[in-house]
Amino acid sequence: MRIAVTGSIATDHLMTFPGRFSDQLVADQLHTVSLSFLVDKLDVRRGGVGANISFGMGQLGTRPILVGAAGSDFDEYRAWLERHGVDTASVRISETLHTARFVCTTDADHNQIGSFYTGAMSEARLIELKTVADRVGGLDLVLIGADDPEGMLRHTEECRARNVPFAADFSQQIARMNGEEIRILLDGATYLFSNEYEKGLIESKTGWTDAEILGKVGHRVTTLGSRGVRIERAGEDPIEVGCAQEERKADPTGVGDAFRAGFLSGLAWGVSLERAAQVGCMLATLVIETVGTQEYQLRRAHFMERFAQAYGDEPAAEVKKHLV
Repeated sequence: MRIAVTGSIATDHLMTFPGRFSDQLVADQLHTVSLSFLVDKLDVRRGGVGANISFGMGQLGTRPILVGAAGSDFDEYRAWLERHGVDTASVRISETLHTARFVCTTDADHNQIGSFYTGAMSEARLIELKTVADRVGGLDLVLIGADDPEGMLRHTEECRARNVPFAADFSQQIARMNGEEIRILLDGATYLFSNEYEKGLIESKTGWTDAEILGKVGHRVTTLGSRGVRIERAGEDPIEVGCAQEERKADPTGVGDAFRAGFLSGLAWGVSLERAAQVGCMLATLVIETVGTQEYQLRRAHFMERFAQAYGDEPAAEVKKHLV
């Protein structure tokens, strides 16, 4: 099963300031702020929802096709993804813009000052999925993740026009989209991904009820935080899967992307929806135990041992056949 993952590609530059921002601010001079903070720590991490999901799928051996836009500074990131099983040949490289970047400084009180540079991400709208499909011999599913909004709309319309199944996953972009855009992006999706809060926001912005949305998509997949995930289909009982017990909580960033990576890998293997959701929840647990979205290691024996503890020996045996 050939799955293309469209979505943002970005790097995070995370700095730590040992003092407090509030100590540097003069109340009657806020209209003319000019400050520079001497930081004592810098972490550069790979990120972007498209890249995060693809990395997880690559770890599970399903060789996803990453579709997105990056800058000429992408070479090292590309090599990292390729080493971890991701097909990056369909990433567009901008001739003028850098890869999208989030720059953030956190002070001793955990206050943050950050900026997000969209950069090359804005060129995702120029990517044609037909070119991707022709290169790999066709596409069985396209995940349309958070990216340049115009790019998301174009990819959705192209999937409909070419009868390619697609999964709608608005994620961070849902806040800036209006009801009409969301209606366009989800109508006819084989899968609709969201968390619980986004689920309510989708219904509020579109004006559609939960039942109406279920009538417009094949499956509604809602992540429930520590309670796991719920999968709904019109006219059928929902499937609910709990989370595997985490050993520690280090960083929640990228947990949703990891779930999607595991779930999509399960679909690629041809296992049941319940089993795919279990794989997604297990991978998400590995990510929450690690600082960074692509810093975890998937050790097969360890993964399967914990999977069996969480979901039983029979489901584990079924998954193990695919996790080579």
